[in-house]
Amino acid sequence: MFKKTTGGWTLHQLRHSRLTHLGEDGWSSAMLMALSGHTDLRSLGIYANPSTEAVAAALADHDPGRRRR
Repeated sequence: MFKKTTGGWTLHQLRHSRLTHLGEDGWSSAMLMALSGHTDLRSLGIYANPSTEAVAAALADHDPGRRRR
């Protein structure tokens, strides 16, 4: 029933998505670990992977003069 309502998403996929988006929004690893219950950065790493766009936006925020190649 849950998958049908959400278009096929699982709770695990929603958890992964939430952690990824919070990481892209600048949440620290410590905050993500507190929220997710992870106790090891290695286990958190599989959930919090920023997108290419998020990395580019973060770089642009720190170096507005940077050119895209």
